[in-house]
Order: sequence, then C-alpha cells, then structure tokens
Amino acid sequence: MTQNLDMAAKDDVLLFALEWREAGKQVALATVIQTWGSAPRPIGSQLAIDADGNMVGSVSGGCVEGAVIQEALSLMTTGDHKILEFGVSDDDAWEVGLACGGKIRIYVEALN
Repeated sequence: MTQNLDMAAKDDVLLFALEWREAGKQVALATVIQTWGSAPRPIGSQLAIDADGNMVGSVSGGCVEGAVIQEALSLMTTGDHKILEFGVSDDDAWEVGLACGGKIRIYVEALN
C-alpha cells in the first residue's frame, strides 16, 4: 500500500531516506535540479521513495510525480541514476500533466 508522508515531514526527506536504508529497504531519491518558466516546485525540492511505495516530499505533483515514482522504482532494481525532463515542448509533458508552460529536470538516483 502506498503511503505519502509528505504532510508529516516536508523538511525530513533525507532523514526518512536514511531511516529506510538503515532498515534495509531499497530507496531512491529524486531532486529538482533545474526549472524554466512556471514550475510547480523549486530547485532543490526532493522526494524519497522506498520499494514498498512509501514516499515523502515532492518534486512536482500530479502525473509528473507519478512518472518520477515509477522511474525511481525501476532504478532501485538496477542501482542506477537518471535525469528526467518534463515540459510543454516535450510530447510526454501533456501525457504526464505538466502543461503549466514551464520545464523541469529531475535527477533520480537509487541509494545503495
């Protein structure tokens, strides 16, 4: 079951990620690294996800965040990292819901 801990610990994303890792869980961290124009979250915003679907923080919202979570879950199995980009000039932007007129780049990494 997915649990969003965003309301309880907005400033404790890294603390939750560390606690999950120390508990032996697979964890990924997503960080907003660049924005252009209108973006839902500022640079430095983070989202931590564990393999059970628990998450804390936010990097965007709506379907964009859903796409980031799916990529994070995939990266947990490989231990890799990836930069994702969403924006109105991207054909995928409308599919994932970033039609606000801006762009956002998000670095997603598995924490080993």
